[in-house]
Amino acid sequence: MPALPALTDLDPAPRILLGPGPSMIPPRVLRALATPATGHLDPDFLAILDDVRRLLQFVFQTQNELTLAVPGTGTAGMEAVLSNLVEPGDRVLACSAGYFGERLAAMAERHGAEVDRLQRDWGQVFEAEAIRQALQRKTYRLMTLVHAETSTGAWQPEIPAIAEAAHRSGAMLVLDVVTSLGGLPVEIDAWDVDAAYGASQKCLSAPSGLAPVTLGARARQAIAARRTPPSVFYLDLEGLQRYWVEPHVYHHTSPIQNFYGLREALRLVHEEGLEARFDRHQRLAHRLWRGLESLGLQMLMPEAIRLPTLTTPRLPSGIDDAEVRGRLRQEFNLEIAGGFGALAGKVWRIGLMGHSCRAENVALLLAALQATLQPSAS
Repeated sequence: MPALPALTDLDPAPRILLGPGPSMIPPRVLRALATPATGHLDPDFLAILDDVRRLLQFVFQTQNELTLAVPGTGTAGMEAVLSNLVEPGDRVLACSAGYFGERLAAMAERHGAEVDRLQRDWGQVFEAEAIRQALQRKTYRLMTLVHAETSTGAWQPEIPAIAEAAHRSGAMLVLDVVTSLGGLPVEIDAWDVDAAYGASQKCLSAPSGLAPVTLGARARQAIAARRTPPSVFYLDLEGLQRYWVEPHVYHHTSPIQNFYGLREALRLVHEEGLEARFDRHQRLAHRLWRGLESLGLQMLMPEAIRLPTLTTPRLPSGIDDAEVRGRLRQEFNLEIAGGFGALAGKVWRIGLMGHSCRAENVALLLAALQATLQPSAS
């Protein structure tokens, strides 16, 4: 067996994270992560889970009793919702206009659904009327939609009208809010959304590894009426719910420290207030957009449907994507991401999420891009 090399202490570079996630973690959350561990059935920890549940209801703007965080990233939240709501042979209408819209479609197929795709080019959004017409063609168990498409920077409007169209047709609405929860208005009850899921590491600025999930009455009734148990035991939402609330029946060993971090991150959201938080993201996004435009960069998305949490400027002609992002990382400790899928090599993805959404970060990024793209002016 080969000998291990000498291992040094952990010392990764202190990056300023301005990509599509994870976002930077606030000092208070980092301190919470160092809290001594307790048992996953300890009454003190169960009280922490109850705090998390109530704070998630606040962020989701819902009274849904089944509101919790499943272990795993946003993809685990996606899998939890679909594996609990879809049975083999169910019909699903998947609205796909980007990478994560397509991932929802592919995942529903893996769980045995008959999936019809309502497709748009990457970067487009869906009109409620087009969805209404698509829903009339067949009887669907549910439809899937991405509120904030991380691959394109598109912000999907008309959610209440889309939910109404789904319910008139007898379908449930599953909404991906991974890149909007905690940074943009997400109003589950007011919009009448049946199921939604997010991620801890984006606008909430907690460590990655937990996925907030909420299910309303229709979705819970659909789970109760299943012919077979959900196909994924670990993400069985009714089983998880029995662990989260009385009588706290054992389901799995919770990632204790991750919940400490998520609770503190949600406290910060509550202390700031949702309206103030949304205003901060919108205001600094506008500052970023104007600054990028002053550097000659054009935005992929029109402003009416442009995400404040995830901006996608087009790459200037003749620019080496990897070289620019490498210089930003090496010279300025800044991380942004490139495009992928249909937008690979065509856009950058710049995230202003949670604790990363700060005026000094916008100013630094704009100055760094100017020095990198226009060296004679620096």
